[in-house]
Amino acid sequence: MTTPTTRPTGITVLAVLTAIAGVLLLLGGFAAVFGGALLGGVVNAPLGGLVALIGVATLVLGAVYFFSAFGLWNLRIWAWQLAVIASIAQIVLTVIQYLGGAVGIGSVVIQVLISGLILWYLNQPPIRATFNRA
Repeated sequence: MTTPTTRPTGITVLAVLTAIAGVLLLLGGFAAVFGGALLGGVVNAPLGGLVALIGVATLVLGAVYFFSAFGLWNLRIWAWQLAVIASIAQIVLTVIQYLGGAVGIGSVVIQVLISGLILWYLNQPPIRATFNRA
């Protein structure tokens, strides 16, 4: 099966939203890394190291989101798998942030719901076929 020349509207929307999420994750990751370093340096608290570590994970996830957005936009075969991995990683990171007290339950519910919907959409037969995953 060949890759279609036109991108499905849902993939276009997902690519744009993934790029926006990548920007927000990078901003949040930088804030957490520098905030954690500041907290650890000023208070000498182990919590600062945890915050900085979560910030690094958030930075990595932001970079993955950018690669995913590029691949989705250009209908690259590898983009489907990367988008699935990024959605699962987002769920895991959100749960870790909740357990660490960084986010509230409302944020967890919203993030898990969004990531779950993305996973559901990516696994629809026409979308899987677009990325040769049928």
